[in-house]
Amino acid sequence: MHSFYSHVKIGDNVYRERNGVDYEDLEPGMVFQHRPGRTVYQSENALHCMQTLNQAAIHFDEIYASRTEFGKPLVVTTLSLGIVIAMTTKTFGRVAANLGMTDIRMLSPVFGGDTLYSESEVLDKRPSKSRPGNGLVTVKTRGTNQHGTVFCEFTRTFLVYLRGHEPYDDAAY
Repeated sequence: MHSFYSHVKIGDNVYRERNGVDYEDLEPGMVFQHRPGRTVYQSENALHCMQTLNQAAIHFDEIYASRTEFGKPLVVTTLSLGIVIAMTTKTFGRVAANLGMTDIRMLSPVFGGDTLYSESEVLDKRPSKSRPGNGLVTVKTRGTNQHGTVFCEFTRTFLVYLRGHEPYDDAAY
């Protein structure tokens, strides 16, 4: 049976879509550019403020924000980070659990109307000592905007299923 990274053959001329690179395929030094990009809008930024009770005027008050050095509202950090992390799930979709993020740095502002992109470099991997069938992977992820400006970076470690140890069988799922 022939399979592709993105699809598994489950029958004659029948392929099932899947997410994620297997643990065994990841190697330190690999860089993944996560696509598609994602445009963030000021309306969802204001909604994010309401949902999270963020009351910082710089995110939703256009008059206030126009008088700052930025001249317009900033997208909330947690929203832009959340988008960047979510963009990685197509590549790292076989993750069993996120274990932690470190060295989170916000390097430039994000504004409504910016299109965000994400890329991750594999820094390290090793089999889990406490969870057979899983491995630990550490990546450094960078978020960029439509101009190529890096606006954030962070290091993240997550637990990934080893091939054949997922909670479902690719042929049946």
